[in-house]
Amino acid sequence: MQRINIPFMLLAVFALLAGLWAGLLRLSWTLPLLHPTLPMAHGPLMVSGFLGTLIGLERAVGLGALGPGRRWAYGAPALAGLGGLLLAFGVPGSIGPLLLTLGSAVFVAAMVTIARFQPLLYTRILAAGSLCWLVGNLLWLTGRPIPEVVLWWANFLILTIVGERLELNRLLRLSAAKRAAFLIGIALLLVGTVLATWVAYGLGVRVVGLGMIVLAVWLLAFDIARRTVRKTGLTRFIAVALLAGYFWMGVAGLLALRFGGVTAGPSYDALLHSIFVGFVISMIFAHAPIIVPAVTGLAAPFHNGFYVPLALLQASLALRVAGDLWAGFVVRQWGGLLNEVAILLFMVVLVATIVWGRRRTDRAAA
Repeated sequence: MQRINIPFMLLAVFALLAGLWAGLLRLSWTLPLLHPTLPMAHGPLMVSGFLGTLIGLERAVGLGALGPGRRWAYGAPALAGLGGLLLAFGVPGSIGPLLLTLGSAVFVAAMVTIARFQPLLYTRILAAGSLCWLVGNLLWLTGRPIPEVVLWWANFLILTIVGERLELNRLLRLSAAKRAAFLIGIALLLVGTVLATWVAYGLGVRVVGLGMIVLAVWLLAFDIARRTVRKTGLTRFIAVALLAGYFWMGVAGLLALRFGGVTAGPSYDALLHSIFVGFVISMIFAHAPIIVPAVTGLAAPFHNGFYVPLALLQASLALRVAGDLWAGFVVRQWGGLLNEVAILLFMVVLVATIVWGRRRTDRAAA
């Protein structure tokens, strides 16, 4: 099954690379256009094509381990991966978005199955996150404005990540007050997104921002990363990346409160990339050395080189946000380019550690 998973990983990586290319085009870097719709596909490729495929695969692996009868969950990464492929190549019509939407629907079914099998708070939060992905894709498919859609996509990723963190923090035996504060943050996210979509966009965005601040403060205060950052090796790296991500979610929340109903321009760029790059990509950096070996069976031994792309990601995002808010477009442009360099560099370091680990294993076997 781990060999079967590799094509899904390749589809996710392809969507990532296409999404990064589209992002550079949106930043006005001089690159081949490939096709006229590619720049507008940047967000869907990154969220649904890349992350939807990757997270869908991770959940499918978990369900598939329970028995062959649950391997239907692989429909989620398969449909999302194919949808991302069509979107990247600019296939006309709605077939690409439709496949991505169908993939998110299968993912909802998978998460509901997990929540029924394990009726715990964190699995219900994960299921709620999957539903946000589906709602966002349905809104996108029916032509709703991207600023409304992107809030649902953001909730998909935020709820997925914080739900997993809640699971890992069960060992801390959180008090009722701490759990209540966590749930207040979740409720603010969801209520604010509904308000922004169907009632008042500006008000809804500010409520979402308040929810992000509550969750960021909660995670910075209570997450186990505060303890594990004192460890060494991979454990410390994961904690550093997590804490950096929580910081950026707090920044995104403050920007949402400050700018409210902004739907374009530099402040909109700062808000979106604080959450999607600062929070989400930092989380990917944190978990990739664990998830990739679990899904592919390829060992990825920790190396201090992982800190280089992580540091570059944080510095380049600070540069980008500074360009958005104060320094101007050129600074924003270079910050965005270095964001992508950091992501690509992390991939190179990860692949290098996999190759190194495989050679070390082969030498030991010999």
